[in-house]
Amino acid sequence: MKFALNGALTIGTLDGANVEIREEVGSENFFLFGLTVEQVSELRSHGYRPRDYYERNAMLRDVLDLIASGTLSGGDATQFKPIVDNLLWHDPYFLLADYQSYVDCQDQVSALWSNDDAWTHKSILNLARMGKFSSDRSMGEYCEQIWNVKPVHVEVG
Repeated sequence: MKFALNGALTIGTLDGANVEIREEVGSENFFLFGLTVEQVSELRSHGYRPRDYYERNAMLRDVLDLIASGTLSGGDATQFKPIVDNLLWHDPYFLLADYQSYVDCQDQVSALWSNDDAWTHKSILNLARMGKFSSDRSMGEYCEQIWNVKPVHVEVG
């Protein structure tokens, strides 16, 4: 939200604050990638095998092999092994399943970035539509709905 409040365009999945941001700025001003809730449920019910994504996607395989090789850790091939193993065999957040969708979405971001007018237009729209996320509204809702406190009038001077 802080980035969007400063005019940044969001690339993300539909979780957490991204759902609200996309509703406010419009789907045409949000770069969406990744599986839907339904797709995750479907994958989970049929047995998600993240290694299948690694085996089928040469670019993903190259990335994970580079991380596992020790090139990024001064030659220590064991340093990132737990991360790579987790991704290949568990991947609880379905990162490998979302990988190609992210790469494709990033290509759209890059294409828009090369068009100054279009990027600026979307950036201004993002900023203009982020009023819902002001700290005044947020704090007011926290006070009312969570903390159950009322405003106190303070006279100055």
